[in-house]
Amino acid sequence: MASIRFTDVQARPAEFLDLTSLTLDEFQLLVPPFEAAFHTHMASWRLDGKPRTARRFSVYQNCSLPTPEDRLFFILTYLKTYALRVVQGCLFGMRQSQANQWSHVLLPVLLAALHTLGDAPARSLAALAQRLGVSAADAATVVAPLVEEAAPVATGPATASASPLLPMTGPNGGSSAPKPLLHRRGVIVARKRTTLSKMSCSSMRCSSSFSSAIPMAVASMTSPLLTRRRIPCPPGVGCCRIWAS
Repeated sequence: MASIRFTDVQARPAEFLDLTSLTLDEFQLLVPPFEAAFHTHMASWRLDGKPRTARRFSVYQNCSLPTPEDRLFFILTYLKTYALRVVQGCLFGMRQSQANQWSHVLLPVLLAALHTLGDAPARSLAALAQRLGVSAADAATVVAPLVEEAAPVATGPATASASPLLPMTGPNGGSSAPKPLLHRRGVIVARKRTTLSKMSCSSMRCSSSFSSAIPMAVASMTSPLLTRRRIPCPPGVGCCRIWAS
């Protein structure tokens, strides 16, 4: 299966930037901490998410992502394009299940690498103000438009010190979609009545056809002697019994 690799696009900086949102120099700075975080993660966990108990992790020759650059390129491309796992697997020459496993492994690895470099996204106004070296009020002016846009979908009031920088949606409640008409009680009762009426009509047709067939059957079973007519004797002739068939 054809696949895309880091070496295929590193000579095209514009395309590489479109796929990863990073320049080649920024990408190369991220590779060492990313690979270190990857081996730290794989020392305790397997690729399928289960704890590692016996064999030490090693990169096989037939690995879908054999180099550190390919692994980082894989997860950055996924975050930039947010493709379906089956599409991501087709891009990198692997099955959908493998793309799902690699995504679950490399996402926390990338976050750990960003924390190591001090470039992890800030999750609160206090953390953002500390990173920018400004006061919390000055940091609030930066994220105020995001907070206002997130207000219609917020499930409850948020304090200024713990307000998220990204719009967060509340948990899904019960479905507000109208109940299908076929599942309403009145429709179910009417449907049962219609079924019963159809059954009664079909039984009446069967009984009428059966009753109409009875005289024909009786007639066919009647003796031919009972259907003959008697011929009267002529005058002056002794009585005789002549039957006409």
